[in-house]
Amino acid sequence: MQDFALDLLPSRVVFGVGTRAKALAEVDRLGHRSALVLSTPEQAGLAEEISRNLGAASVGIFSNATMHTPVAISEAAVARARALNADVVVGVGGGSTVGLAKAIALRTGLDQIVLPTTYAGSEMTPIVGETVDNLKTTRRSPDILPEVVIYDVELTLSLPPRLSATSGLNAIAHAVEALYAQDWNPIHALMAEEAVGVLGRALPQILRDPTDIAARSDALYGAWLCGSCLGAVGMALHHKLCHTLGGTFNLPHSETHSVVLPYALAYNAAAAPRAAAAVARALGTQDAIVGLYDLGRRLGAPASLRELGMPESGIERAADLAVSNPYWNPRPIERGAIRQLLARAWAGDPPEREN
Repeated sequence: MQDFALDLLPSRVVFGVGTRAKALAEVDRLGHRSALVLSTPEQAGLAEEISRNLGAASVGIFSNATMHTPVAISEAAVARARALNADVVVGVGGGSTVGLAKAIALRTGLDQIVLPTTYAGSEMTPIVGETVDNLKTTRRSPDILPEVVIYDVELTLSLPPRLSATSGLNAIAHAVEALYAQDWNPIHALMAEEAVGVLGRALPQILRDPTDIAARSDALYGAWLCGSCLGAVGMALHHKLCHTLGGTFNLPHSETHSVVLPYALAYNAAAAPRAAAAVARALGTQDAIVGLYDLGRRLGAPASLRELGMPESGIERAADLAVSNPYWNPRPIERGAIRQLLARAWAGDPPEREN
């Protein structure tokens, strides 16, 4: 057993079916009386439901959460929270809403209760990525971690199968990178392998039957594990590339992760054989890279960055940005190899294992 250090993060998790009804009890448990409910414009109706459930404890709704957490939106939400004297934020939605809740907490110190509707897992992390002028900057702080996460399986039933697939693949990416993280530990390695396996089985079933409550429950459980891994250990090449691509070219978040995932593992597999072996075991395949790529195809996820709207001319800029700030990765970051990775991902060519 190699040496390791481990910090366990202090979020409270409430998991089950219909658990959104417990939001008021969680507001009370934290000792708060004035909640600002957050959502995207598309989920404003769900925010209204949560607000009604909170009754007098809800002081209003801010339904302008936006992909990649633009700073201007965060500042507008902070102004709204202060104007209403909110003492807690309750966010319902996917990564955009969770990101907004975190950005508000970072600026105000307000507690957060979040109710995820996707499988992204960001609700379990003390990390937020904010965008200014098409550049995404990531910050990490204990103040960013939500105090309470309410997982209600029913909230994922309306997530379309295609979005379920890309959201789940996004979660799997967190687990894969946890398996070769610089601060690897055996506890999160076990969680990561379990998560890849659970999601690898649940996502195809959701595609076959989006109303399968057992598959939805398994997927949400897997997403929780993946998010816990993301929150506990450092990430590397995959997340660096996805933040660069998403922030620079305004690409959809989970779809970008879905495309990049097998290519990033192909780059790192030779330098992280233990991680590749764990992914292969979890997926029941001989080759982890092929397994991840094939899973994406089986789920109907986008196969290329080109499909997501990235221009071919952006490959060079993305390669430059990916190597501009040094960061740890199991294999050294080399511009030529990164450029080749991006070119294959842009075209959707099958990933090739790097030696």
